[in-house]
Amino acid sequence: MRHYFAGRMTEGKNLPHSSADVPFRSKELRKQSLIQHSGLVGVIDEGTKTIGFSIYTTPDFKEIAAHRVELSVITPQDGWYEQDPLEMMASINKCAEEAIKQLPDQGFSAADIATVGITNQRETTIVWDAVTGKPLYNALLWKDIRTSTTVEQIVAKVQDPNHFRSSTGLPISTYFSALKIRWLRDNVPEVRQAIRERRCKAGTVDSWIVWNLTNGALHITDVTNASRTLLMNLETQSWDPVLLKTFGIREEMLPSIHSCSEVFGKITSERSPLRGMTLSGIMGNQQASLLGQMCVKPGQTKNTYRSGCFLLCNTGDKPVFSRHGLLTTVAYKLGPQAPTIYAIEGAVSVAGHALSWLQTKVRILPDSKDAEKYAEVVPTSGDVYFVPAFTGLYAPYWRQNARGIIIGLTQFTRKNHIVRAALESICFQTRDILECMHQECGYEINKLHADGKLTTNNLLMQLQADTIGLPVFRSQLMDSTAFGAAMCAAQADGVNLCQFEPEKRYYENVHYDTFLATTTDVERKERYGKWKRAVERSLGWVIKQKKTKEHTEENYRMLSSLPASIFLISSFAMLVHSLSAAGQ
Repeated sequence: MRHYFAGRMTEGKNLPHSSADVPFRSKELRKQSLIQHSGLVGVIDEGTKTIGFSIYTTPDFKEIAAHRVELSVITPQDGWYEQDPLEMMASINKCAEEAIKQLPDQGFSAADIATVGITNQRETTIVWDAVTGKPLYNALLWKDIRTSTTVEQIVAKVQDPNHFRSSTGLPISTYFSALKIRWLRDNVPEVRQAIRERRCKAGTVDSWIVWNLTNGALHITDVTNASRTLLMNLETQSWDPVLLKTFGIREEMLPSIHSCSEVFGKITSERSPLRGMTLSGIMGNQQASLLGQMCVKPGQTKNTYRSGCFLLCNTGDKPVFSRHGLLTTVAYKLGPQAPTIYAIEGAVSVAGHALSWLQTKVRILPDSKDAEKYAEVVPTSGDVYFVPAFTGLYAPYWRQNARGIIIGLTQFTRKNHIVRAALESICFQTRDILECMHQECGYEINKLHADGKLTTNNLLMQLQADTIGLPVFRSQLMDSTAFGAAMCAAQADGVNLCQFEPEKRYYENVHYDTFLATTTDVERKERYGKWKRAVERSLGWVIKQKKTKEHTEENYRMLSSLPASIFLISSFAMLVHSLSAAGQ
């Protein structure tokens, strides 16, 4: 990337299994920073595609048991993404049950689980009946764009999509929970009636999970999830009356806001294998990943590679408000009296999902897991660029009218080039965000921490290093989300399974594989310039057409569906009428 990224390492080959910045020089130092305890920590990890339950020992945070299941996504129409809230809870209970069954082989039992933490997909919104406890509608996922019209209505009202950025750190976008709650109120009769009768509760996925685990005794969320709703004031860390009025949402519907790490209460649900255990940690999944990657100093940056990509850069105890489309968010608050740490974030809507699309929709890939094998067949993408803007572009563009393109095709283009271009699109989108992060916060970014399911793809990691010109440090944990949530829950006051001192220590089990850039500045500049040109061509593709008196395609389809007999009879009648008129 540009010269402002300091500390660039010498170009060279990929160095697998190296360790990066692990300040524990000896076990003695580790003992000084951790309280020795034999309790276990359980973590509910509720993601977009999978739900899992992991169990960690303390104080070394070794995962000793885990079980994960796939979570189905419902797509009623293009751009709409839903999930069944009841399936979420059934999956959580199943995962917890299966993980606990693994404990005896490790010399433990369920009674050894001292506390439980929760980490979840953010922005995804659920509304439910406070009386019956049943959902009033499916969960609307974070990437759902059905609220586009609602966004337009709100923007027309306040005249600026960034009107609330100074108080929330967020633009008015389909991405955030406030728009989803408003859409549900406006479009679902059952929700409107429940609101009128004051029995409607709303929240992000963490709130739904806690409500169910505690039989409705707790309706809570944490600051990381609340900061993603477009309803929380970053300064007061409470629901903002102006925002509630703007979106027409009653505060009584919403959960109370807490820190990430404190004793919230006991799990009381008879359906849960976790009954009787303490709840002491809640974090949005990307903030948990930031903590799990030990990005605890200003300027430290991580990227989680999943169906989407999520880059967060720690900005310390003061929020940085973006001028280039990045989001200002709460990174973590490790206790009611602990300082609030902030981050700026850029989200890539389509990362691994592009590979799934190549597999399931256009059938270029037999399996998305084979992307590395297919892409390695060719040395380059053959000047093919893939902009996967299936539902628009997120940061730093925030263009809902963008749509996906594959450009640069020639008669020599093979499917391998397209697969490699899909991998490179993930890397280019990451660079887009890193460019902005430096401009916004001014901190030196001299490496990128990486985790997530897609990081098992070695070619992707090397392409990423080559695209940004920086070393990429891949966590050997692969997914730091549950690890971060475990630390958050374990260090809560009243639980005290560990003394977490992130600014002084790293944990000795945080190791990395290092990927170094093998490209030159000139090569990077040329390729990135072409990527920007491809992005420009994807913008403004969706144009809303005004209604006219002319027949639309739908009209023609309707007319063509009329029985042929009606058409013949009407035609004959018109002919008779015309002949009659001519005779007169």
